[in-house]
Amino acid sequence: MAPDKFAGTLTAVEAAAAIAEGWRRHAPDDELDLAPMADGGPGFVDVLHAALGGELLAVTVRGPHGEPTPATVLLHKHTAYVEAAQACGLHLTGGEGAETATTYGVGELVLASVDAGATRIVVGLGGSGTNDGGAGLLAALGATADRPLDAGVAGLQGITRVELPAFDVELVAASDVDNPLTGLFGATKVFGPQKGVPEERLPVVDGWLEELAAATVRRVSLEKGAGAAGGLGFAVLLLGGTREPGLRVVGDAVRLAKRARAADLVLTGEGAFDFSSRAGKVPYGVAEVAAAAIRPCVVLAGQVLVGSREMRALGIESAYSLVDLVGKERAFADPAGALADLAQRIARTWSRE
Repeated sequence: MAPDKFAGTLTAVEAAAAIAEGWRRHAPDDELDLAPMADGGPGFVDVLHAALGGELLAVTVRGPHGEPTPATVLLHKHTAYVEAAQACGLHLTGGEGAETATTYGVGELVLASVDAGATRIVVGLGGSGTNDGGAGLLAALGATADRPLDAGVAGLQGITRVELPAFDVELVAASDVDNPLTGLFGATKVFGPQKGVPEERLPVVDGWLEELAAATVRRVSLEKGAGAAGGLGFAVLLLGGTREPGLRVVGDAVRLAKRARAADLVLTGEGAFDFSSRAGKVPYGVAEVAAAAIRPCVVLAGQVLVGSREMRALGIESAYSLVDLVGKERAFADPAGALADLAQRIARTWSRE
C-alpha cells in the first residue's frame, strides 16, 4: 500500500493507514505492507521518517513573506532531508505575493542541517509558492549581489553581479520536474500561474530570472530541473549540487522495488488521478515499480479523471474514485473514513480471501 498524500485532506501516512483499515474489514488475514510515498513535495520528510527512522530536528525559519515558520529537518546517519515546501510552500503563500516570496527559509534549513553535522543534504523540491530562482536560499548561505537576494523575484530586477558562497557539503535536489529555469518551458511560464503570477506578468517575471541566470551561470539555468520549485533547483545546481528524481529517492529509501516483488498486489493513490500523473507523480512511479516486479497496480483516488485506455498507458490495472463511491461532500468531510470504505469495497475484488 504505497499512496501519495491526498492533497488538502490526508497525508500519505494517514492515507496508507486508512486503506489498510478498510482492507482488513473484508480480509483480516491478508498481510498488508504499508509504504506511504512522496516525491520531493509536501510529505517528503514525513514519509522518509516513517521509513528510515532517524532524528527530527525542529527549526524555525523565515517563511515566504518573512513570518517565523516552523519546519523540520530529518537526520539519518550523515544525511539530512529537507522539505522545501515547509519553508516556502504554496500552502504558506495561499497563491499570493509570488513576486515577493522568498526561499530564504529553505537556505536556513540547509544551514541547520550543516550545523547538525550532515555531510549530505537532500532537498525535496515541490509544492512551492515561490518563484525567486532560489535567490533566497543563496542569500541564507552567504551569497551577495548588487540587488537584494532575499526579496523575491522582484528584487532581482537589474541584477548584474552575484558572488556565490563556498559550499563543500554534498547537495542533492530531489525533484521529478525537469524544466529549465526560464523560457517557454521554464519555472515562470509553466508553474507561475498556479502560484499567483498573473498571465500578463509572466514575461516580466521570467525576464528577472533571465537576469539572475546572466549574473551567475547561464548554462546551469538550462539544465534539467533548474526550474523546479520556482528555480530552487537552479540554486542547488549553482552550488555544485546534483538532481535525483524525488520518487527514486523515496522509493530507494523505503525499498519499494523489493517490497513490491514480495507482494501479490500493489496499491497506490492520490487526490486527483489524471493524465498529469504521468509527469513524475507518485502513482505512475509506483506503477512502474509494480510493472518491473510483474505485479498488478491499482489506484485509489479522490477523483479519477482518466479513461481505461489512458489508465493502461500509465500501467494501472484499475482505478477507483472516492467521490464516485461516497460523494464529494463526505469525501472531504471524512476523508479517512471514506477512503477506508473504498478500500473495503476494492478488497472484495482484489483480495484472495
